[in-house]
Amino acid sequence: MIELIATAESVAQAKELVDCGVDILYIGEDEYGLRLPYSFTREEQREVIAYAHEKGAQVSAAVNAIFHNDRINQVAEYLNFLREAEVDSITLGDPGVVQVMREQDLFIPYRYDAQVMVTSSGQINFWAKRGAIGSVLAREVPFEEMKKLIPGALVPVEVLVYGATCIHQSKRNLLENYFNFIEKEEAVNKERGLFISEPKKVDSHYSIYQDRNGTHIFANNDLDLMPHLGELTAIGVSQWMLDGLFTPGENFVAVAKLFVEAREALAEGTWTEALAERLDAELRALHPANRELDSGFYSKDPNEVV
Repeated sequence: MIELIATAESVAQAKELVDCGVDILYIGEDEYGLRLPYSFTREEQREVIAYAHEKGAQVSAAVNAIFHNDRINQVAEYLNFLREAEVDSITLGDPGVVQVMREQDLFIPYRYDAQVMVTSSGQINFWAKRGAIGSVLAREVPFEEMKKLIPGALVPVEVLVYGATCIHQSKRNLLENYFNFIEKEEAVNKERGLFISEPKKVDSHYSIYQDRNGTHIFANNDLDLMPHLGELTAIGVSQWMLDGLFTPGENFVAVAKLFVEAREALAEGTWTEALAERLDAELRALHPANRELDSGFYSKDPNEVV
């Protein structure tokens, strides 16, 4: 059974995603989660969790920031809230969060997400034996490596099949520091739409923004694995992640519906190359015009990925 996981940018969108067939909503607040389309208030999180449960879906909260000493002490309060709100799981990457849960008897089922570090079944299984119910695979793992990794994992492995890929994060306020240096006051948030380019690659267009957790830089193109869903299913990938960070509103809901249709076709044995091409064409029409799509590292030779 393939589970669809999707981010949400509002309570209304979260409800639409559940209604169209998304199994797990991925939400949270900026104080504890990284690169979320929206920072939900506590009351909004309660509302989303209650609605998802009413419809038979789940909610996973992002607790995947890397916490320094000043912020790790706040995590217990948030975990208490999430348990009281009956969240189904959390996503974390900082082992300090696991320690907090154990020391303060605040255990919540968690999916392990250490970004680019999750590249082997051995690492995934290490955390599975310590309570993890799933793991988020690094975006840089090619398909040839997935074929070896997925069957050896003890828990479901989440693979990003649509959305933005973060290639660098710094806890430093790089954009703010730059504008201070050139003595200009400028907005540095995601909505500003800033990007950087490599000096010798004028066509490069790396989205960049700054928030509570520092500065985030994204790959030149967003990821689209619609044409490869049959291959992923064949090797046992059972969780598809849809990230709507740069795909707003109804368009993201429509993208989610395309993946629901793909899942149904795979389950019914009606998945064909022609259907994959049609769904991919519709996806590309819905994707933001100012953002390109490709398959990222998926088809790369593992020997070329260093």
